[in-house]
Amino acid sequence: MNPTIELLKSHRSVRKFTDQPVSRELLEELVSAGQAAATSSHVQAYSVIHVKNPANREAIAELAGGQGYVATCGAFLVFCADMKRPTEAAERTGARVVRGMTEQLLVASVDTALMAQNVAIAAESEGLGICYIGGIRNNPQQISDLLGLPDHVYPVFGMCLGYPAHDPDVKPRLPVEAILKEDTYSDDSELVAAYDDAMHAYYQSRKGGPKDTTWSQNLTPLFDTKLRPHMREFLVKRGFEMK
Repeated sequence: MNPTIELLKSHRSVRKFTDQPVSRELLEELVSAGQAAATSSHVQAYSVIHVKNPANREAIAELAGGQGYVATCGAFLVFCADMKRPTEAAERTGARVVRGMTEQLLVASVDTALMAQNVAIAAESEGLGICYIGGIRNNPQQISDLLGLPDHVYPVFGMCLGYPAHDPDVKPRLPVEAILKEDTYSDDSELVAAYDDAMHAYYQSRKGGPKDTTWSQNLTPLFDTKLRPHMREFLVKRGFEMK
């Protein structure tokens, strides 16, 4: 493997950090690397909030589901899908702007995810650990109020950044054969069954302590209890009407 592929394949979520701060200079370099990601029609439909205020960090940690590392990591970023900047820029040229389209929500969300992943890779190349915080969407209105987010901007996820204080294992991924299909979609249930066995073995032997579960079993909350039904109403109120 070349060094870039090796780095990508070594990713793991880090949730324990040393007290070493992440410098502003490095943070700006990471965000600049994030901006180099592909962006739909060069819209760059994202903004990043660097949350420095300790009280706000503590509040977000609780709002995101009691994830204490939000408050203790070296730097905490909230990645926001931002259609305010590009629509207002277009309007200033005299263009007729239609807001609230579903495609705009998709473009902004995808742009934000691509940009954030570049930040993550750049951070890991500098020896930092990262952890995405999807729990931001547990209480998106409170988070938006705390960060002063205007209409047409919504918080997609957070990211903890810092120097790792532990060395977690790399989680096995689904086999490439289950993901990479030729010409048409094909059934991969047998590959998933084999992957469940591999994940069970991983959970039994991982450094953080054994756990008796599989990949399929871990999916249950995502389709049962962690549904976040409030998100549609929240997005509509933010101006993402999904017309």
